[in-house]
Amino acid sequence: MKIRKAIIPAAGLGTRVLPASKSMPKEMLPIVDKPAIQYIVEEAVKAGITDILIITNRGKGVIEDHFDHSIELEEMLKKRQRYDTLKELDELANMANIYYLRQKETRGLGDAVLRARQFVGDEPFAVLYGDDVIIGEIPAIAELVEAYETFGKSVVGIKEVPDNLLVKYSSLKVEKNGEKTYAVSDMIEKPALEEKFSNFSILGRCVLEPEIFDILERTPLGAGNELQLTDAMKEVAISKGMIGVDFSGTRYDMGNKFGILKANIEVGLNHPETCAELREYIKELAKEL
Repeated sequence: MKIRKAIIPAAGLGTRVLPASKSMPKEMLPIVDKPAIQYIVEEAVKAGITDILIITNRGKGVIEDHFDHSIELEEMLKKRQRYDTLKELDELANMANIYYLRQKETRGLGDAVLRARQFVGDEPFAVLYGDDVIIGEIPAIAELVEAYETFGKSVVGIKEVPDNLLVKYSSLKVEKNGEKTYAVSDMIEKPALEEKFSNFSILGRCVLEPEIFDILERTPLGAGNELQLTDAMKEVAISKGMIGVDFSGTRYDMGNKFGILKANIEVGLNHPETCAELREYIKELAKEL
């Protein structure tokens, strides 16, 4: 079945990037000239996804404003004959059918996904984590969708990470079964090092079947006293098996300060309006380091 729906959980409080996220959602922090969440929505659209549910929280109405029309701004651009910018904003407001749902309490990623049950219905769907911007020639979620169509199983996007990050993320039991794919038979959320299966961890993207909702309903609270999506996927991995895709793009963690800086530098070095000046600036700066 074609994947046409996606969930973007974006209800987190952004405590790791305070005070920047006190009045501005971290998902709206810019990478050069676009907010982080726009990159995520564009990735989904490029993969053929048409319907997107963004899970938000109190104080995140600016996300809705960003993907809506701004009549006053559009009129001003018309008067100034800035038609290229006007076209860009029109495409932004019409790129997908975008819906919003509030997660009134931040009870974990699993809880956010569970709240999307009515939106998803009885079909497979994608999850693109709101903290994770992945940039590459091929949309990361498109690679997962292709794997789902090939194997007919739920899919997670994975990367090998060092031990110091593994204990903050997850660890997967994997066996290579393709050029970039792995059979996943077990997983653990935020493991102690002695509990790890491997250094492969889930990083920001999933394609799941609707059975996950029933599993989430009966999954007890896990790490951080929150409902963990990984705990529910663990049941799927053990009972039916899952597929891990070592996606090809570069991931930026927009939930921490270094990730934000890294994203802006690397994207800026490839942006036609900033690349030349930024490259020269970095060369000069490097002389002083």
